[in-house]
Order: sequence, then C-alpha cells, then structure tokens
Amino acid sequence: MPDQGDATGGTYGTDGARTAPSAVRVEGLWKRFGEQVAVAGIDLELPAGKFIGLVGPNGAGKTTTLSMVTGLLRPDMGRVVVAGHDVWADPTEVKARIGVLPEGLRLFERLSGRELLGYMGRLRGLPGEETDKRATQLLDILDLAGSQHKLVVDYSTGMRKKIGLAAALLHNPEVLFLDEPFEGVDPVSAQTIRGVLERYTASGATVVFSSHVMELVESLCDWVAVMAAGRIRAAGPLADVRGSAPSLQAAFLELVGAQGRGAAGDSLDWLGGNSGAVTR
Repeated sequence: MPDQGDATGGTYGTDGARTAPSAVRVEGLWKRFGEQVAVAGIDLELPAGKFIGLVGPNGAGKTTTLSMVTGLLRPDMGRVVVAGHDVWADPTEVKARIGVLPEGLRLFERLSGRELLGYMGRLRGLPGEETDKRATQLLDILDLAGSQHKLVVDYSTGMRKKIGLAAALLHNPEVLFLDEPFEGVDPVSAQTIRGVLERYTASGATVVFSSHVMELVESLCDWVAVMAAGRIRAAGPLADVRGSAPSLQAAFLELVGAQGRGAAGDSLDWLGGNSGAVTR
C-alpha cells in the first residue's frame, strides 16, 4: 500500500505514522518537444527545510523540470505538488508560496532596483509600508543599496541575479526555486547570494537550485537529485548519493556514465605540438 498524502504535503506510512512533509512531490512527469523527450516520467520527492541541488549535465532536463514544477511550463503528463498544493489544479495557492529565479532572467528593466521591488511587492499583495521595509533590508544585505536608484537595464550580471533574488524572496516564500543562480556571477556577489540562501534555509524554508557545478553543490547542499537524459539517476542526502566516491563530482560522473570521457587518444593527434602548420 503506497503512502497517503495530506493537505500539508506530509505522508502517512503503512503503519499510520505521519512522516516528514515534502516541499515538492513529482509524480510521473513527462515533457516532449517534438520527437525530443526532455523529461521522461520522473518521480521525485524533495524534503522540506533542506538546501537541495538538482544537478546534471547540460541538456539533462533540469530547466524543463523546474519550469514544470513552478508552473511556467505545462507537462504532457504527470502531477506536481508544491507545499501541499497541486501546481496545475491550484496555481494561485502555489504561486503565493514559492519564489522563482528562472533561467534567462527577465526583469522590468526600465524600473530602478527599488522601483522593481516596490512593484513586485504590490503584485504580491504586500502593504506598501511592509514592501518598502523589506525592500530596504534586501537591498542592504545584497549590497545593492548604492545602486537602488539605477535602472535595472544598467545592472551587471551579478547585480541582476541579486535583484532577481530579492524579488523572489520579498514575499517570504516557503520554497525558493533557483535555476543556475551563480552562473556568470562574480565571487563577491556569489558569496553574498550564498550567505542569504544559507540564512533562509536555516529558518526552515526550502531552496531547490539547479547546477552543473558539482563543487558548488557539494559545498552548499545537504540533499541532491542527479538527473541525466531526462531521468533521475539518484536522489537523497548528499552523503548517500556520494557514497564511497571521493567527491560528488566523481559520483556524478559514474551515475551519468561519463567516466573516461574526454580522453581524446589518437583522434586529435594533430592538435598541439609543432604540427599546427599545414603543408602543401
């Protein structure tokens, strides 16, 4: 007999005891683009209150999965429950409980950073005074206070990631979804973002972020799901997924079947050395 769910996202085992609630539950999720299968019927349960990494090589299906989980892309088949609510049956309740920093972040670029947060807060139904207070705190902790009156179009990549994170956190969501949040970000901005996310999860909230940088995931996450070719290859606490491997990188390469790749052998015998000149 399978576990039975309840409205809070928790489950009851076969003995009737309630288990810990899940932040996200994915059941039989499929997505095709023409003949290309991007996500191949995945089942996944992500625990609440954890820093979770969804990792995989480029093209593994991470962004497609996160887009379906957050209601940005409709699946061909399957069900997604976030914070106890079905993403497609109850989208308003889900969107009130999540924050999203998507890939290819699109912002209202002709607003200043502060104006953007003010607008997003009001869209979320926050009172104006509370929005302004939270915006001031986020701008300060994310080191954007000095740039709060600059137009977002003039922000650097790191600044755009930080103002996008501020917008995603403004309404204090239960679950935060981040797609490659550190890509293209300088080390100083990355450290700032990291500190905010660690503080957020320490309060009991959940972060789910995608990445293909194993060293970053290993240093941040306490729970990992490994994805390749549209399927989940392993999922669980970081130590369990890593197993006896010396690092998450080594375990990842084994899980996705990439060990030994990159050794060119004789196939690039013309590359390097003194053989670059072409003789006629």
